[in-house]
Amino acid sequence: MISFVFGTLRASKYLHEPVLLNILKSPMSFFDTTPLGRILNRLSKDIEVIDLKFPTVLKTFIHYISQVVFVLVINTFTNPVFLIVMIPLTLIYIYALKYHIPTSRQLRRLESNSRSPIYSFFSETIQGVHVIRAYDKTNDFFKVMADRINNFIQIQYMITLSQRWLAVRLDVVGNFVVLFAAVFSVLANYWGWISSPGLVGLSVSYALTITEVLNMAVRQISLLETSIVSVERLKEYVELKTEASWKIEGKEPPKEWPNQGKIQFVNYSTRYRPGLDLVVKNINANILPGEKIGIVGRTGAGKSSLTLALFRMVEAVEGQICIDGVVVAEIGLHDLRSNVTIIPQDPVLFSGSMRFNLDPFNKYTDDAIWNALELAHLKNFVSSLPDGLEHKITEGGENISVGQRQLVCLARALLRRSKVLVLDEATAAIDLETDALIQETIRNEFKGSTILTIAHRLDTILDYNKIMVLDKGEIKEFDSPSNLLAKHDSLFYSMVEDTKSHQKS
Repeated sequence: MISFVFGTLRASKYLHEPVLLNILKSPMSFFDTTPLGRILNRLSKDIEVIDLKFPTVLKTFIHYISQVVFVLVINTFTNPVFLIVMIPLTLIYIYALKYHIPTSRQLRRLESNSRSPIYSFFSETIQGVHVIRAYDKTNDFFKVMADRINNFIQIQYMITLSQRWLAVRLDVVGNFVVLFAAVFSVLANYWGWISSPGLVGLSVSYALTITEVLNMAVRQISLLETSIVSVERLKEYVELKTEASWKIEGKEPPKEWPNQGKIQFVNYSTRYRPGLDLVVKNINANILPGEKIGIVGRTGAGKSSLTLALFRMVEAVEGQICIDGVVVAEIGLHDLRSNVTIIPQDPVLFSGSMRFNLDPFNKYTDDAIWNALELAHLKNFVSSLPDGLEHKITEGGENISVGQRQLVCLARALLRRSKVLVLDEATAAIDLETDALIQETIRNEFKGSTILTIAHRLDTILDYNKIMVLDKGEIKEFDSPSNLLAKHDSLFYSMVEDTKSHQKS
């Protein structure tokens, strides 16, 4: 029993661990195409089946199969004629199983698949509850959730029906087993094959138990087969295609890399997934060390895709990106991402202390952290908190304002002091005052760094060295702001004029 428990726990661990690691290492395209509810379903219900149901069913199956063998041996020994009856009856059991198991297995798959939309919809509802209430759509969402739950219950009802279908047929066959055992035992005693009436009673009594034992054994086989569905579903995630290697031996960049910040795009093209259109096409650009580059374009022009390519969130279809002469596709992801900094549009904070969110790997001293907070205009706010740097941040940073979250991300960037800094519309969702603070700090503290800014407010990049105008994934213009504004037929000029007209209206 102890070895059985430890064996099943070990098997569960070896399934759960690679699944979790593969999900964490999956490319962004996986999360774009896989609903959150499906992932939660695999990591919750399927793991629960493997942890709890599968070992129990397996243990029960072994128990009843052992009993079946024991009863058959006793009945065959006391009444050999009984074996002649058991052969066709066993074939009937096998036929019932072959008919039932594929149906039951498919119903279990449908059950698991119908559970995922419930998880997804529930998660989406919780995240968007403010919008749902604001537009008075609570009843509509309630109806959608009820429909999904009803669909799930209907499939469970079908599973119950299939189990009862099997149970009725097993009971009928089991009754025939008892009947034939009793008849042949009496006949054997009458013909003198069995000399002792006690053996007749023993044969009949064990035949009575074999009905229940055999029925339970067959049901456990069915449950075992359907439980395997969870193993199959987890196996799919074990075989997920993951991102490139975290580190590549012999391909490590220089220790101080990048020490200049020169970026080169050489005929670079990429797409999010195989079969989709290119989102970035034939990008050729040479960005000198310390240059400030503004990246602009209409919605869907490929601005964010270009920054994703820099971090290898999407891999190149053609061409390459070099930073200080190092081809980013040839080094490990950790070596790349740990040396390039991004301040995203949606600030990412984790549950934990303020210190953890600023310095999760404990690399910096308290003095360095406080200095970064002062430069990010957050020192007074953090000092006013009862626990200071140990102040607990809730999930997603919900207990501080959006502007403060963005400033925390800025302080994080100030601690790292990377030679390459990417701003992905970092000030699009915050007020003008916070925007001005961030822009001032970036100009003063990252003078020697190369900065790529995806701009929402065009006035914030008018003093940059160059502007890259993207359209449909291609570079249409790449020049200084003054030169582009001097050309009244340029795309950048028209975008600036559109911004002015919107501000006036």
